Amino acid sequence: MPLLRPDEIDKIVTDSDVEEYWNRGYWISPKLFTDDEIAAMRDAHERFWRRDLDREIPSQYGLTDIDFDTPRLRQDCNGFWVNDVIRAAVTSPVLGGIAARLMRTDSVRLWHDQVIYKPGSDGAPATHIGNVGWHQDYGYWQCTSTTNMVTAWVALQDTDLANGGMRTIVGSHKWGLIGESDMFHTKDLEALAQKFAAQGQGEWLDEPCILKAGQASFHHALTFHGSGPNQTDHPRMSVVAHMMPGDTVYRTGRQWHPNLVLLGPNATDGSPFVGDAWPQMWPPTNK
Repeated sequence: MPLLRPDEIDKIVTDSDVEEYWNRGYWISPKLFTDDEIAAMRDAHERFWRRDLDREIPSQYGLTDIDFDTPRLRQDCNGFWVNDVIRAAVTSPVLGGIAARLMRTDSVRLWHDQVIYKPGSDGAPATHIGNVGWHQDYGYWQCTSTTNMVTAWVALQDTDLANGGMRTIVGSHKWGLIGESDMFHTKDLEALAQKFAAQGQGEWLDEPCILKAGQASFHHALTFHGSGPNQTDHPRMSVVAHMMPGDTVYRTGRQWHPNLVLLGPNATDGSPFVGDAWPQMWPPTNK
């Protein structure tokens, strides 16, 4: 049985929680997934990286080459196409309902997902190799018609700074889009912090997201976030749902994104992101 039901959304996310999200740029949920669901997602992770796929649907992103010999971050998008457990998680109506409350919108679709695996260091000295650079998600999504998008980062184990947990810059969503903020793969967190702090409009307040397994952090598409190395002996696993209001459309002439391939060759300004590539999460469907 699910831990929480879609009809309990108003109990999960109160009005004060919504205000906290808009004031701070992120909000941490209670536990959303059961222990059995977490175990299934961890198993799905391992199968996914072995390329034991539930169906052979080629991703427009492609599947990355995997380096099993170093504690290098593994990150693939649109795992929901090829893994049924990941699909159930990232299209969960509970995530969608929470996102609807936080975005203050009536409908929510999945923009895309991520499957992220940060291997442990196995006692080796910490390096930058597993870092995720400070970035704004909307730095990659400028082809969409709104910055009012939200990301749910679901922890599949207890997560803190020791195993490379996510860190957010409190209130940074209020700064607007900062130039060249698409720095996910840049490893030097200190240099990026200096660069973006100088361009921001407030204090660079670096706050860790401390999560228990099954909790999720929800952050605004303009909130700066990143993460450091995993210094434990165990991998840090997460599944990530990037979500948008259901009426989000394509803006031409801004920035290319792999999702645009799915709009087809005749996409025009205002083309809606609807259909199987962007599943409806809220209101719940029977599909």
